[in-house]
Amino acid sequence: MRVLVLFAHPLPESFNAATHAVVLEGLRAAGHEVDDCDLYAEGFNPVLSAEDRRQYHDLSINQLPVQGYVDRLKAAEALVLVYPTWCFSMPAILKGWFDRVLLPGVSFSLGDDGIARPALTHLKRIAGVVTYGRPRWNALLVGDPPRLAVTRYLRMLNAAKARIEYHAIYDMNRATAERRAAFLAKLRTRFAAW
Repeated sequence: MRVLVLFAHPLPESFNAATHAVVLEGLRAAGHEVDDCDLYAEGFNPVLSAEDRRQYHDLSINQLPVQGYVDRLKAAEALVLVYPTWCFSMPAILKGWFDRVLLPGVSFSLGDDGIARPALTHLKRIAGVVTYGRPRWNALLVGDPPRLAVTRYLRMLNAAKARIEYHAIYDMNRATAERRAAFLAKLRTRFAAW
């Protein structure tokens, strides 16, 4: 299976970088073709410009500024997002990828009736691998937007055709080395089983 892995953390020494590495290791051990997209390393521009927004609904040109990323998404059979939770949301660079790449004609189509219809139906699997600085109850208190982005929003764009997984480690501010190691081992095993 061809898997697009979106990684969104600027520090190569971070725990998120370690989660990214074990996801890649597991997927490759399972024999998958991995397209590793490190948004920071690739210098992805997350800003939706005024011109991008004006062209948003024009299917003849809306994909041009991000065509390479659109092509990578369309070629994927699975999507894995690896990112930290900052301010109870995904990092701006990943949110910008959503804004700029999940366009009409890519992730959904708009009919003459104005209803959005899912277009990411080619994805067989979707997964989120996410870290949180605070305990889970804090995330639940605000509705856990990072979880909803993966488990509900992407499911909607996929017409619920993909198997969806969400792997989170909460309370990283107090996570012991043993707890972090156990989470990494779980990820390695899980993605090697894909």
